[in-house]
Amino acid sequence: MFGKRINLFRILGFQVRIDFSWIIIAVLIAWSLSKGLFPFYFKGLTEATYWTMGIIGALGLFVSILFHEFCHSLVARKYGIPMKGITLFIFGGMAEMTDEPTSPKAEFMMAVAGPISSIFLGAVFYAAAFAGARMQLPEGVTGVLQYLGFINAILAAFNVIPAFPLDGGRILRSILWGMKHNLRRATRISSWIGSAF
Repeated sequence: MFGKRINLFRILGFQVRIDFSWIIIAVLIAWSLSKGLFPFYFKGLTEATYWTMGIIGALGLFVSILFHEFCHSLVARKYGIPMKGITLFIFGGMAEMTDEPTSPKAEFMMAVAGPISSIFLGAVFYAAAFAGARMQLPEGVTGVLQYLGFINAILAAFNVIPAFPLDGGRILRSILWGMKHNLRRATRISSWIGSAF
């Protein structure tokens, strides 16, 4: 079952797929949010409200990861890097390149686009949560917005760890590539550091 992918849709020429493993993790996330996190932080709500928050929170995470990978793909296309599509799987998501970046700059810009997109989304969700609280929207709504702001900040922080092939590792590789003018050596060093992490 693992490794089997389902085509969901195409957007701006990019095929979006989902691995069966993501369905399992999405159910676990919805369950842990509705039975653990949200009841702990937002007490006194109904069981149905917690489950609604959990499902929307899991879907919001899905959209956040898709947005993150989509930004990678758009920047890659701008720099002439061929992209096969985007696949969401148990560890998150992956923008699938069919070839290596053409230059250190192309690699750097493509890699940094992901964390920047997550920081942007995190700020948008936090701002929406703050505005919702000022407007006295239901706690279930602002709670999900706060969670999505937090999870996008965590996603950005995790991805800048210099562990290849995470975004931070690719940023490191692009810098080493630019300094040493040797992609193979830059890849080897980045991979060693990634293995250490």
